[in-house]
Formats: sequence, C-alpha cells, structure tokens
Amino acid sequence: MGGAAHLNRRARRWPSASGIAGAFALALAVWSPAMAQPSLLTPQGRPDYANPATWLCRPDLTDNRCKVDLDATVIAPSGAMSIEKFAAAKAPKIDCFFVYPTVSKDPGWQSDLTPDDMEWDDIRIQFARFGKVCRQFAPMYRQGTLTALRYPSGGPKPVGERPAPGVGGYNDVVDAWNWYLAHENKGRGVVLIGHSQGAAMVERLIAQEIDGKPVQKQLVSAVILGSAVMVPPGQDVGGTFKSIRLCHADDQVGCVITYASFRDRVPPPESSRFGRARDGLQAACTNPANLKGGSGAPESYFLTKGFLNGSGGDAQPPWTRPARPISTPFVKTPGLVSTQCVTKGEFTYLAVHVNPNPKGHRTDELGGQILRHTGVDASWGLHLIDVDHSMGTLNRVVASQGAAYERGVAAR
Repeated sequence: MGGAAHLNRRARRWPSASGIAGAFALALAVWSPAMAQPSLLTPQGRPDYANPATWLCRPDLTDNRCKVDLDATVIAPSGAMSIEKFAAAKAPKIDCFFVYPTVSKDPGWQSDLTPDDMEWDDIRIQFARFGKVCRQFAPMYRQGTLTALRYPSGGPKPVGERPAPGVGGYNDVVDAWNWYLAHENKGRGVVLIGHSQGAAMVERLIAQEIDGKPVQKQLVSAVILGSAVMVPPGQDVGGTFKSIRLCHADDQVGCVITYASFRDRVPPPESSRFGRARDGLQAACTNPANLKGGSGAPESYFLTKGFLNGSGGDAQPPWTRPARPISTPFVKTPGLVSTQCVTKGEFTYLAVHVNPNPKGHRTDELGGQILRHTGVDASWGLHLIDVDHSMGTLNRVVASQGAAYERGVAAR
C-alpha cells in the first residue's frame, strides 16, 4: 500500500509535523474581536447559542447543514456500480454532538462565527451521515484556523493581534454543550464526536464536564478520531479519562472509540505527533471494524472527488478502470480496505491496508496522504480520511450502542 501503485500524488503542500504542536496550541484559544459578528455574541462576548445562526446542525434549523445529498455509488471489486440512497432516521432516540476539525481558512488566528464552504463541507463528509442514527447538533466555534496552523511552517502570518487566552476555542464548545444540555437534551443519551482539533475539544469536554459527573450516565459513547486518548499500557482507562473506558464491543455503552490512521506500509515516522506514547502512557486505538481486536473490513464512504479541507489534492484517483462517470457525491467501496490496531515502537495506530484486485475494474489506489515539495509527508498518515474509511461502520456501531443504551434505560 505504501508503494507508488497505491499512492495518490496529486496533492497540495501541508505543514511539516514539527510545527504542528506549537501552531495547534496557539490556534486553539486565540481570537480577534473583529472576527465575530456582534449580533451572534452575548454582552459578555461569548457566542449566543440560543441563536440558530451559531449552529451548523440543529433539528429546528431551516438551513440545516446535515440535510444534504449523501447518496453513494457502490462500486464492487469487479467495477459493477449501483446507487445507494441515503435515508435519515425519522425519530432517533439518541443525540449526536459534533465538534469539527481545523477547516477554517479565515485570515486571522481564529475563525469568526460565519460558516462558509469549509465548515459546510466538513459537516457533509464527517457528520451528516450520522443522521441515520441520531438527532444532530454541531455548533460553530471560534477555532484555530488553518492560517494559524500553517504559519510556523512558512505560511503567511495571520492578520491581527493574538488575542488573550481563554476566549473562543474550547470555551465556545463548552458553552454550546451547556446550552444543548439545558435546552435540547431532556435526559436523552448522547454520542460525542470529534476529529483532530475537534477531537481535542471533545477530549477536554469529557474530561472536565462529563467524566465522573452525573451526566456521564447519559454518555452513549464518544468517537474521538485523529487525536490521542491516552491510557496506561495494556489498560482501558486511567490516562485521559478516569472512568470512561475504551470500547471493545459494538453494544458497549459509555465508552470511547479512538484511533489515528496510517497506511500499513507507511508507519508513523519519528516526527509524527499522532499515536505517540508519552509520560508512561500509550495512545489508545480501537478498530471500529473489529472492536474485540484484530483485523476488520470497515464500511467506507469516500468523497467521489477531493478530500477534507480540499487538501491532499482536488482529484481522487479514478474509482474504476477505465474511468467511468459517477453522479453521486460519495462512493462506497466494499472490501477495498481493511484495518487493524498495531503498535510499533512508541506508536500505536490504526493501520489501513488496501486490498488489491488486479483482475477487477475497481481502483486499487487510495488517496488521502499529504504531500510537500519533498514528497509524501508520512507524519500526518491518513489524517484526511480518518473518518471516511470507517464512516459506515461507525454508524453501525453507534446504532448498536444507542439500542443498548435504550435497553438499559428501559430496565432502570
């Protein structure tokens, strides 16, 4: 999979991993007052989450960004194609609360509260499909921008002054969470979902607001991807979280699914920040395609064209041989990839293997790597498709967890 036959080299430049940690820390909590609309802020300068305009997804929104075209073309290994229509649940019994990753291209250190194509596209890729299993809530928040992330690696300096810490970022997320609990939750079970910067927010939210608190009993599960939930080696709990365990069964409730993805033939280099052990703790990895352990075949939904944030190249390798037109925004590729949690040295991660079928007419290539002028930046792994390669499986597991949660509620 790491060879040229399996790499999509049509990609854009991305910052090296060496600058990620510092840039990420700067980006999370900085803000410029000019970047947020006064009408969306309270007198205290915090987002007014009673205002529908501060949400990307909420059940009552007339412009609900989770209500988008999610139909997929199913491509068999032979190359045969069929259309799978998406249908959202009509009356789901659980909720999902999503915090999106670093997507904003706003010019400052931190984004404003006005969504654009970047936030909308991420919802479509990483969250909208969960409408099959839950009511959906996705707040806008003043996140650290791609501009701030790329600055230490040679990108342009963000405009404006760095604002004081403690404004925006996580503070917005916890405000949105508290508004949701007060006005929408009404005792329902909830799944928290986050990727990358959003995963870091969800980790902190769970650690500070849920772990060991009364609301923990309403936690159906957490899906924390492209970040590092830490555990003592060989243990399920005791690092990032004190009482919330890793998931090891599809119907286990109140647990965490977490991983960072790398090609199986391109493991994390020493420069990688993903999957790295630290302070005597190990990065956790749970394979949604086989939570009990070992290899599994995830149900994938890939964008027909492009990747998260428009990064990694704006054209996926042709999905069929020869290339055929595809009319849906997503493709589903049964059996194309398999996944397994592995530990190599100080890194623990989800290894993604491409299963070639030379006699078939479906591609044996999978994009998603980040390229720099020196070539593939292996330190990022398959960060851009952390969610895509297991999206269908994550939906299935969350549905199973939700059903188990409801059975538990009924038995109380």
